[in-house]
Amino acid sequence: MPGYSLSSREDDPVHTVRTIGRLAQMILELRDEYVRELRPDTLDQIERRLDEMVSLHVELRERRERQLQEHPDGG
Repeated sequence: MPGYSLSSREDDPVHTVRTIGRLAQMILELRDEYVRELRPDTLDQIERRLDEMVSLHVELRERRERQLQEHPDGG
């Protein structure tokens, strides 16, 4: 079924991974925008998105560690 995705727990790393993907796409779009028109406010937006990416990196690491503690066998 198109658009259907398996449900998962809120603290599952898949949620963080999806957010990282959306943010990566936004950064690419901002890059293209900046290349077209060299505006400082676009650079500000890129920096904010990169800060968000750093936070998501930390969140992903924490979720993976929590998942390993709950399921050490990988299941």
